[in-house]
Order: sequence, then structure tokens, then C-alpha cells
Amino acid sequence: MPAIETRRPAAWLSANDCDVSDLAPSLTNVDDYPLADSVLDDVLVYSGEKLADDRRELMAEWARAFLDGPGIVVIRRAFPEAAVVDRVSAAFDAMIAEQPAGGDHFARPGANDRVWNALEKLALRDPEAFAAYYANDVIALAATAWLGPAYQVTSQVNVVNPGGAAQTGHRDYHLGFMSAEQAERYPALVHRLSPALTLQGAVAHCDMPVESGPTMYLPHSQKYPLGYLATSRPEFQEHFAAHHVQLPLEKGDAVFFNPALIHAAGHNRSADIRRMANLLQISSAFGRAMESVDRERMCLALYPVLRELADPENVIAASAEGYAFPTDLDVDQPVDGLAPPSQADVVRRALAEGWDLDTVRGALAAHSSRRGN
Repeated sequence: MPAIETRRPAAWLSANDCDVSDLAPSLTNVDDYPLADSVLDDVLVYSGEKLADDRRELMAEWARAFLDGPGIVVIRRAFPEAAVVDRVSAAFDAMIAEQPAGGDHFARPGANDRVWNALEKLALRDPEAFAAYYANDVIALAATAWLGPAYQVTSQVNVVNPGGAAQTGHRDYHLGFMSAEQAERYPALVHRLSPALTLQGAVAHCDMPVESGPTMYLPHSQKYPLGYLATSRPEFQEHFAAHHVQLPLEKGDAVFFNPALIHAAGHNRSADIRRMANLLQISSAFGRAMESVDRERMCLALYPVLRELADPENVIAASAEGYAFPTDLDVDQPVDGLAPPSQADVVRRALAEGWDLDTVRGALAAHSSRRGN
């Protein structure tokens, strides 16, 4: 009996293998999602005022939508009490008025108003408003459906002012915050894992007709294995421009989607709508090391030795923090790229430029300070 051939999935992915024809659209059948109210442009739409009595069944349906379905759900009137949203919007507006002009890795300065770490700032400014807002069942159900319990919420407010240009189609955190060249260094397994570490969401803080540029989505694109390597390629950008969907939202609506779904903020063509959304990046509890390690102290102890090594890279990888996040984006803004420098990047620069130990000590202390450490 002849052996049955099985094709092993590739261990490594290459941008050269990207083929836009593999993004052939899939259709969303509402019959496959019995708790949904409707399907609009292949996006599942639910009512926040008619959530299923069986919450586990609802979460199972949402998880299936994020993984194998369109990758996105919209919940109409997720926040049915406008007063709650308005009170939080007022707090966000006050934060914007008080903060200095800042940078944004997806827009030129002035096009957007961005509040980094709006979660912490809201809790400190108005604890009652925070509690009323984040007591919301929809956020908790969506986060638990995709990530399980013990998730971590972060929040960035984004206001796109009239005339603000559209983003280009992209995937999101983690691998989506890397260039294709960086993402190629991670094995295919990590490309499959990365979307399971984060749930992306947004709460509309004003009515968002299409002219105001609500987020554009490419349903089912989260299923494309090479998507993290493909989004910057011209043919994929053209496909996104031709095939994306864009749903109007009302104040209090919420959207949740797989971070691997290709998406982009739209062009605000309105004359007077400041399109405000509270962007939620909700993280799995599991992306953490077992022990707390003082890596700054390690780097300083090792630096004289590193200077003597012909190839210090493996030692840097074992000692310095190689990832730029989490950080304090108010002062460590990724304006020159998708991410600010990591601690390891500081050490590499020090070695390349021949810094003395005191200079390294000051640079690492400043780096830690920018990260809120």
C-alpha cells in the first residue's frame, strides 16, 4: 500500500511567497451564527441590548467568528447609556487639551489627536466614570471569548479630525507592529500564535457616518497565513482599497476583531466631525516571563565584556530586553517607526558607537525612565 503523502506546513514564511490571489473573499453566512442579528457587508452584527442568555454560547460564537469567520463583530448599542459615553468623552477631550502635541506612528502630527494610556489616565481623572464605562458586559464578554480570564486592557483614544487622511491597510499588535523583514525572522508558528495574544476593539464616542472615515476592514483576511508579510506590498494595498468594507457606527457601538484582520482608519471627509474612538488592545494573561529580572543592571555588568566579544549578539539576547513594549507611549513614541528602540537596541548602538560605561548607564536609565520604570 503506497504511503499517503502529507504536506508539512512551512516552518518559516517568506514575503516572496505572498500571492494576492490567495485573498479570495469568503462569504459570511448568518445561518452559521444563530445569535447574530444580521450580516452587513460580510460583517456580523449583534445587538448589545439583546445579548444571549447563554453567555458561554455567545462567547463561543464570537470566538468562532474571530478565528474562522469574518474576523470581526459589530455590537450595536454596546453602550446603551449615552451619558456614560459622553462623560468619558469629556474626560478624553480634557486630556487632549492639556497634553502637548504628540506623535502618531500612523499619521502626520496634527492630523490626529491621540491619548496614549487613556485607561490609566481615565481611572485617575474620573474613577466613577471609569467604573461605569468598564463595567460594560460587552467588553468583558468579547475579551473572555478570545483570551479567557485574567486579560489585560489597554486603551488609546484616537480622534481623526476633518481632513485626516486614511491609513494604509495593516495588521495589528504584535507582529503587525513590525516590518516584513522583522516579521520574517519569527517562525511560522509565531505568525499563527500572534493573533491569539491580543483582541482589538473600538468604542465609537460619536456618530460615525461613512464620510467621517470609520475603520475599513477586509473580512476573512485574518485567515491568510502570510498576512503579516503582505500588507505593505503594493498589490495587497490595491486589493484592500478595492475590496474593503466600511460600516457606519453610532455613538455607543463597539467593534471587536482579530488583530490579524487587515484594516485601516478611513479618510475623514466630513467638514465638522471629530471622529473619536476609544481603541482597545486587550492582551492575554500569558505573555509574561516567569521571573522578574533587573535587565538594566545585567546590561551594565556585562557591557565591558560585550565590548571584547567578536559577536556579542547571543549574549545581548540572553540579557537585554529585546522587545520595545510595554512602554510609556507619551514619552517613548514610535514616531520614526512602528516601535521605539528596545533596551537591546540601546546596547547594540552603544557597542557600535563605542560608548563608555557612564554613557551607557545614562542611556539605559533614560530608556527605563521613558518606559515608566
